[in-house]
Amino acid sequence: MDNIKVIILAAGKGTRMSESDNPMPKVLREAHGKPLLSYAIDSASLLSLKPEDITIVVGYMKEMIIDRFNDQGYQFAIQDDGGYGTGYAVKCAVAQSNLDNFDGLVLVLQGDVPLIKPETIKKLVAHNIENRCACTLLSCISQRQIPFGRIVRDENGEFEAIVEDKNCTPQQKLIRELNVGNYVFDARKLVCALDEIKVNSLSNELYLTDVPGIMRKNKEKVDAMPTTDETELLGVNTFEDLKIIEEILDSRKQLS
Repeated sequence: MDNIKVIILAAGKGTRMSESDNPMPKVLREAHGKPLLSYAIDSASLLSLKPEDITIVVGYMKEMIIDRFNDQGYQFAIQDDGGYGTGYAVKCAVAQSNLDNFDGLVLVLQGDVPLIKPETIKKLVAHNIENRCACTLLSCISQRQIPFGRIVRDENGEFEAIVEDKNCTPQQKLIRELNVGNYVFDARKLVCALDEIKVNSLSNELYLTDVPGIMRKNKEKVDAMPTTDETELLGVNTFEDLKIIEEILDSRKQLS
């Protein structure tokens, strides 16, 4: 695990958390006195990374994020107006951090999903290494009715693709294995697959979720590793979500 780079996606605006008297990027909203982005950074802590191995993708009010974290040695990639979606964000990070020449693993985390445990990230990376996968993604079996991508498996139970909720057929919406949004990629195979993703006609975005399916079609080994802790699925899109996240953090602290 000594040849890993991390990309943290933190370019979103967070429209439902906008405050005219206190504007800021969603990832700077605080849970228990810490920005949401700090939790994503902490979740990679067991990998013993150097700060310069972490690239934070910024966009909306990027100066605020850079000012907050600039003294810690992280790299920053700017998601400009040349494209939209998580796929474009990762393409920006790859290009601006010279990851297209990197021969190792790339871990992709979401800056607004603060409940991922460091030990889960370590298991995800270990799973990818031990099984020699081109990609391993974190999934979760959940009955929650939330608009997350579904993990589609073939008749043998092998990973086939991620289908975004808005693109699901009625049958696919019944799938209960959901995509958490954290991935480990072989860097070189990630770069190749990013070149193959197409702009989605419904959203005008490049989806990172298309990359594992592209790898699978290219005969690469892809796996989805379910987390046993359903709370790790939860992200922050509203102030109510933020309150729930803080309650879960409280309960974890009491158990530790």
